[in-house]
Amino acid sequence: MNDDPEVMCDVRVERPATGGGVGRVPAGQVVFVRNSLPGELVRAKIFEQTSSFLRASAVEILEASEQRVTPPCPYARPELCGGCDLQHASALAQESWKSTIVAEHLRRIAKIEVAVTIEATTRAQGSRTRLRCAVTEDGRLGLRQYRSHEIVPLSSCWIAHESFAVAFETNWAGADEVELRAIGDGEAFAVVRHDTDDGALFEVTTLRGEPLDSSTHSTVSVGAGRYRVGPLSFWQSHESAPETLVAAVLAGAKVQPGDRVVDLYSGVGLFAVALADAVGRTGKVTAIENSEFSVRDAIKNAGDRRHLIVRDWAVTPRAINDAVQKDDVVVLDPPRSGAGKAVMNALTRRAPRRIVYVSCDAATFARDIGIAVTSGYRLTSLRAFDLFPMTEHVELVGVLDITP
Repeated sequence: MNDDPEVMCDVRVERPATGGGVGRVPAGQVVFVRNSLPGELVRAKIFEQTSSFLRASAVEILEASEQRVTPPCPYARPELCGGCDLQHASALAQESWKSTIVAEHLRRIAKIEVAVTIEATTRAQGSRTRLRCAVTEDGRLGLRQYRSHEIVPLSSCWIAHESFAVAFETNWAGADEVELRAIGDGEAFAVVRHDTDDGALFEVTTLRGEPLDSSTHSTVSVGAGRYRVGPLSFWQSHESAPETLVAAVLAGAKVQPGDRVVDLYSGVGLFAVALADAVGRTGKVTAIENSEFSVRDAIKNAGDRRHLIVRDWAVTPRAINDAVQKDDVVVLDPPRSGAGKAVMNALTRRAPRRIVYVSCDAATFARDIGIAVTSGYRLTSLRAFDLFPMTEHVELVGVLDITP
């Protein structure tokens, strides 16, 4: 932006988009307005300017949508916590917002027209079992403002697991980041990061900051699987996500006893274990993951499933060439940045009969799906789950079948 501390204008919000409702300022520039809803007239405070668009927050609602509600969290306000995008929207409005964004990304990026229905999950309040917090100079936990380094100190978090309350009362002075975990069985704990000249150091503590044994881990049951999750291993944040996604992946993969499956970005083996049970000992599942912590957990989680092979590999074209055969089923759950062009091209060249793509980012999902479609695949199924309540994000499970 410029040196003007406060640029305000009235904006009519036209439609949902990633980063806020879309409208135009009086000069005609496109503006993305947080804390707004389609159809509203808002007074917007501009906080960022690029060559093609502006970003703003709605600081006053001049004409409110019927779908506007009072945010249940006191920190879900303009210029406060940037964690929740849609606490001001009714449940119906949130579903509409998310489905519109996903459909628009697929239309614009992948050139696919598809109707998107958001599948609701369980409660929103208290549903988040992992929460990564910044730490203020005086040791308080907080979250950052939207697109800012400024930390908003919190005394609570409405969507976070109720056990985390004590952590917000604890002083974490000296820490650079604290991730709170209430995953599966056992007591909740914290993973504390300290940044040093030699890199980041981590320690495991109680939610009051008391040291715990470094071998502390979470144990989670999902279906017939029993999973060890180390403190530095990835795990889904919503309490319902593991069970929901395992069921969706199995339904999409449609594997039978004796099938071969490759699980890319396999983490601690959430999908790989379930897939291994589905294909049985006459089948084979290869799990590929390059986090040393997750690989260690995945090997333990495999147990006596000798037909589940865990590879400590990065997901690269070479790894795909080595692991994927024609007529395999491939499952992939990449990070938010997606798999990317090189990996998707290598994957489609190997011609697996089915690809089940799990994603938490609609834009990179659409990009990668588009690559597969231009390489001879069809998007035959798409499910969207509301596993990030009160935000713009959804969890997607798309099934791609090779065109005969």
